Amino acid sequence: MDYDIKDINLSDEGKKRIEWADNDMPVLKKIRERFEIEKPFSGRNMSLCLHITAETANLAQTLKAGGADLVLCASNPLSTQDDVSASLVKDYQIPVHAIKGEDDKTYYKHIKSAIKHSPVVTMDDGADLVSTIHSEHPEMASQILGGMEETTTGVIRLRAMEKDGALKFPVIAVNDAQTKYLFDNRYGTGQSTVDGIIRATDILLAGKTVVVAGYGWCGRGFAMRARGMGAIVVVTEVNPIRAIEAALDGFAVMPISEAAKIGDLFCTLTGDISVIRKEHFEVMKDGAIVCNSGHFNVEIKIDDLKELSMEINKNVRNFVDMYKMKDGRRIYLLSEGRLINLSAAEGHPASVMDMSFATQALVTEWVVKNNKKLEPKVYNVPIEIEKWVSEIKLETMGIKIDKLTPEQKDYLSRWDMGT
Repeated sequence: MDYDIKDINLSDEGKKRIEWADNDMPVLKKIRERFEIEKPFSGRNMSLCLHITAETANLAQTLKAGGADLVLCASNPLSTQDDVSASLVKDYQIPVHAIKGEDDKTYYKHIKSAIKHSPVVTMDDGADLVSTIHSEHPEMASQILGGMEETTTGVIRLRAMEKDGALKFPVIAVNDAQTKYLFDNRYGTGQSTVDGIIRATDILLAGKTVVVAGYGWCGRGFAMRARGMGAIVVVTEVNPIRAIEAALDGFAVMPISEAAKIGDLFCTLTGDISVIRKEHFEVMKDGAIVCNSGHFNVEIKIDDLKELSMEINKNVRNFVDMYKMKDGRRIYLLSEGRLINLSAAEGHPASVMDMSFATQALVTEWVVKNNKKLEPKVYNVPIEIEKWVSEIKLETMGIKIDKLTPEQKDYLSRWDMGT
């Protein structure tokens, strides 16, 4: 088996982590049991460019149970759990090309290893795999039945490709599924971002002014969790509708130029570039902490921070770099500006990834079955899949809900009944 990981001897700890996550992923387990019987992916090569976590390992097991021949690579240089990679290789015979902390050259070497697998199905967190195939191996596009994309950043890139006429095979925007963004982005990112910040810094959030850049689903989740821990939360936005929502949710809303002067902790969750930059660093208070929970490390303009600094001390604490400004102020950057929830912590809890990866697995099956009907564009997840995942999740949680009566169904289908 061809693989490239940190240390195969880490597998025992990784297997424990994978099995622990599996205990909290009952919907995915139910799908795996069916896949083992039906083998919907028999003879299909798949390449997965995802965060290599215990939850991802259980998705990989599910796809393999369905007959898929898999290769995994990392979707971010700092998000890999090396013990999980080792267990995937040793215990589950699934090749992995990922090492936590790998440099950009190694990162893209690993993506090319996944491409070498000659996939007919792709999975992405951020669209690096799909974009590399399109830019460097366009001849492969004709063999690919479809791809899946799990992040806001990736969907933005793919829709831009579709708009430009550059997209050569269908891709499903799994990120835009309600069973993903309503729960994974809001509750998963919300909790895991707080977790990463606290693990990296050990700060007390209560009483701190926390600036949340972006009030999308990830920003909503983090703002809610930070407030719940006693922080004074300020939201910055460019979208007027989201800004109103943040204000009506009880948060202070202001331009980032103003928030920069009062924040103790800054976290970007926008999916855009250069959100925090030179003019903001110049007015931050001494000791300000800056981090990012968006997919790529482009939201904080680190080159500006370097330019303003007279001294840079790496790893003053694990995942914390200290930048000393020319006027003596110190600004602390977490995890090199990479996504804090996966670099300094363990990413989303398994329970919430259960829904996201159940949706992912079922959409993959849907693509394989329906690929001849699909055009090279970005598709939403079929609502039937979302409803099934939600119903099974409720069942596993021991929650029952009502059903429409025949009279109610009839009323909702008619236009001629009023008061």
